[in-house]
Amino acid sequence: MEQVTLSSEQQALFEYIEESENNIFVTGRAGTGKSTLLTYLIENTKKKTAICAPTGVAALNVGGVTIHSLFGFPFGILGTEDIARHMNRRTREVLAAIDMLVIDEVSMVNADLMDTMSRAMGIARGRRKLPFGGAQVVMFGDPYQLAPVPPSDPQDRAYMAENYQSGWFFDAHVWREDSLERYELTEIFRQHDEYFKEILNAIRDGSCTQEMLDYINKCGNRFPPHDDVIRLATINASVNSVNASRMARIETPPKRFDAVFSAADEKAFGRTLPAEPVVELKVGAQVMFIKNDDSSTKKGPTGPVKRWVNGTIGRVVELPSSGGVIVEVDNERLEVGRSTWEKVRYEIDEQFDEETGKVKEVLIAVPLAEFQQIPLRLAWAVTVHKSQGQTYDEVVIDMGRGAFSPGQTYVALSRVRSLDGLYLTRAILKSDIMVDQDVLRFMNGVKQAPIEKLF
Repeated sequence: MEQVTLSSEQQALFEYIEESENNIFVTGRAGTGKSTLLTYLIENTKKKTAICAPTGVAALNVGGVTIHSLFGFPFGILGTEDIARHMNRRTREVLAAIDMLVIDEVSMVNADLMDTMSRAMGIARGRRKLPFGGAQVVMFGDPYQLAPVPPSDPQDRAYMAENYQSGWFFDAHVWREDSLERYELTEIFRQHDEYFKEILNAIRDGSCTQEMLDYINKCGNRFPPHDDVIRLATINASVNSVNASRMARIETPPKRFDAVFSAADEKAFGRTLPAEPVVELKVGAQVMFIKNDDSSTKKGPTGPVKRWVNGTIGRVVELPSSGGVIVEVDNERLEVGRSTWEKVRYEIDEQFDEETGKVKEVLIAVPLAEFQQIPLRLAWAVTVHKSQGQTYDEVVIDMGRGAFSPGQTYVALSRVRSLDGLYLTRAILKSDIMVDQDVLRFMNGVKQAPIEKLF
């Protein structure tokens, strides 16, 4: 798979972000290329940029840091905290240097954290009256798919209820002081059936009719053609049960792969490891890659050719004694070694600019620790949550006792390329279509800026 080139709307939006200083929220339905644009922006922007995300895994996936790590914040509600005392000199210097702050999976950021980020940047940059201290903020995410985790502490929940219309990032007070431009990518690359796309969008925003559900259920009411069609389930217990039972059928001995930490303290990565600390595989196991190929030496017309991407499914065909795994993907045998995930922190560095002949400050990501593991997980089944961002040709959807969070059914159904590859263990019910009313209020109430005007 070659390096991706941007579509016309992605290119127009990239150029607009690069040329403007406005705060921008980039959203879009599943399969519209939000991650592609985000990766391209990070790799091609000329601005001093810091990339952050609300969770450790999300941060590692985009080569950034967690919000709490970047800002030095403690956990919990921060509205009443004296945050200045939590910000050391390095944190202040980094925040002061940022031209553009990029936030991935912003839908998981709550309103209190968004306001506190703005406050902290104002302090660090000496411009407390300006939202985010005058820096540009560019956010990526889809509120229809992922929600912020509500506070577990009763006092924190009471504080949020008293001070915010909702816990969502878009209800942060900072947006009363500054405008937030919303751009929605519309070109769907994953599906091509227009009626299927229409149904998926209706499930996304809650406007789905019974007629639409009947159509989906009729298409998916059949048995999969073979045992290895990946199953999406709502809970971990179902996924673990399927994977364990399928592994048990294979009589050959397993091979164990232990993660390697470069840091003396394994706690450097916290509880959110990007891969399992121990992976057991057998010849014949169905596996999924959980990281893009970052070691290919093959060259294509636009750069290195990736042998696999995050979400590619294959089968283990050999476990060499020398180490590594041989995985077959589309009749091609791929040698897979350990991948490396880096935990980084941002620092200020001085570099000589040959164009101007002057020394300038640059923002650099300095590796703090490395985590190395085989970039594979068993993939006869996976949770709907962990399937986010993936694309499958065939999928069995097991809604179990029903959806229990908004967007869950939409995420599950939108993974498959076409209805020809959809298999349902039971009918999708109206009760499975859950949409957060605050999301509807925001998405219908905040005027979307048409990307066409940027062309």
